[in-house]
Order: sequence, then structure tokens, then C-alpha cells
Amino acid sequence: MKHVQILIVGQGPAGISAAIYTARAGLDTQILGCPPKIEGDYDIDNYFGFPESITGAELIKRGVKQAERFDVAIRCERVLGIHSSDRNTFEVKTEKGLIEADAVILATGVARVKSMIKNAADYEGKGISYCVSCDAFFFRDKKVMVVGEGIFAANQALELREYTSEVSIYTQGRELAMTPEFIQRLKKANIPIIERTITMATGENGLQGVIFKDGGTETVDGIFVARGEASSLDFAYSLGLMRKGVFIEADNEQKTNIPGVFAAGDCVGNFLQISVAVGEGAKAGRSAIKYVKGLNGITNGDN
Repeated sequence: MKHVQILIVGQGPAGISAAIYTARAGLDTQILGCPPKIEGDYDIDNYFGFPESITGAELIKRGVKQAERFDVAIRCERVLGIHSSDRNTFEVKTEKGLIEADAVILATGVARVKSMIKNAADYEGKGISYCVSCDAFFFRDKKVMVVGEGIFAANQALELREYTSEVSIYTQGRELAMTPEFIQRLKKANIPIIERTITMATGENGLQGVIFKDGGTETVDGIFVARGEASSLDFAYSLGLMRKGVFIEADNEQKTNIPGVFAAGDCVGNFLQISVAVGEGAKAGRSAIKYVKGLNGITNGDN
């Protein structure tokens, strides 16, 4: 398993800013995440130091170039899950393997795709879950559905297969976005992929069934929502981070309630501006530097 000192999830302004600080401090830094929404052709007129407009794509390009100057490794690679290990580190599962990190900085934004189940909120904690590592145990040997169309959904379904043999994936009518490797793994695990849309959950005292868009019904004990890609909330659930709605709670130094995990940018829910994300990324980087150096018994100096 590859080991890095700092693992940053998200290559937007907050993630790149954090990486510049940690790498300049001499820490082995890895950024995972594909180009963010900001990397577009729209103009940005209110970023400090640019008297002329700059596009989001150009701003990110400059940030990446600066980070690479300090030997930051940047890969467009989806992160599927993050868990604390018994070695006082974090195991980061990606679509390509495992990475061990001394500290993690979450800079993922807040893009959570809705389940399309109209009354999902009524059954959250009563049969509908967003965290396999948190709740799979409660569905041992029961019938469960995973809602999603991508690699994240495939990975969640495969994890559920360790608890029950009755696992299926429902794509909610969306086009499948899984690699051939994951499709083959699902087939080998006897996990069917079904292109039907669940619109309603049913049950008197908790989830007991679903209603499909075509009017059909089916009984089920649990639903795990995993549409799109893993988000900051998914990582918050699995790591046990405190949340405020759809956002992660972080203090003024971008520390979460879990030592070694920091959060910055839109995922913490402050003023959702690029300049703020860059500043929070810098603070998260500084806090992560102190944390990692503390692990190694180094306490002198700030970066």
C-alpha cells in the first residue's frame, strides 16, 4: 500500500491551496480528484490581484502549475471511501487501490446527487442510509438496494455483499457509468444492475418496500443511496465527522472533530467564494503541517 503524509481529496481552489502549503513545508502531498466545476470557461471578475477577468479554467491551471512546482502529485482518480486505521493513519480507497495517509484534507465541495426518492427524508435512519460502513451491519442477511449508476455505487454494493447475499443496484434510469472491471466484479458477486427508477419508499414503522416509476412495487429492508461520486458527506459519515446539514463542521483552523482530518472550501459551508476557499485551504494546510510534524515529534516553526 502506498503511503503519503498528506492526502487531499479535491483539486479545486481549496485543495490546491492546501497542497502548496504542505508541499512547501516538505511533506509528501498527494491530491486526488478530477477537475472541479470551477474549471470552466466562464469569467471571474472579483478575484484579488486580477484587474482583468480570468476564466475558471485558467485560474485552476495556474494553481496546478504552482503546486506541481513544489512536487505535489495530482491524479484524476475517484476516492470511494476513507476510514481510520488501527495504525493512527487513514486508509483511502480509490478506484485503483488503497493509499495510506497520515492526514487527510477534504476539499470536495458539496455536490451530492439526490436519490430521486420523493419521501427519502422520511425513512433516513429507518431503512434509508448513505453510509455502508456505518450501517451495513444492521442489514445482515437482509434484502438491500443500492441507488446509483457509477463506480461509487458499485463499490458500496460490493461492500454490502460481505453482509448479505441479497444486494441489487438500481440506476434510477440513468446511464451506467462504471468501468468494465467493476461491472465484471458485480457480475461475479451476483449483484444485478437494474435500470428502474424508485420514486417512493413505503412502510409503516420503517422501510418495507418501494414503488417504481412504472407503477411496480417490491419489498426491501434497506436502501443505500450512492448516486454520482463519493462526496464530503459520504466521507463524513464513514469517518464520524460532525456535520451541520450537508456541510462538515470545522473550526477556525479547519480542524474537524477527528484528529488528522481537516476540511476547507465549499464543503464546510461558509461564504462560497473562490477567495474564501483559497484562504481556508491555506489554513487547512497549515493545520495539517502541525499535525503531521507533531506525529514525528517536530514542533518547531510554522509554515
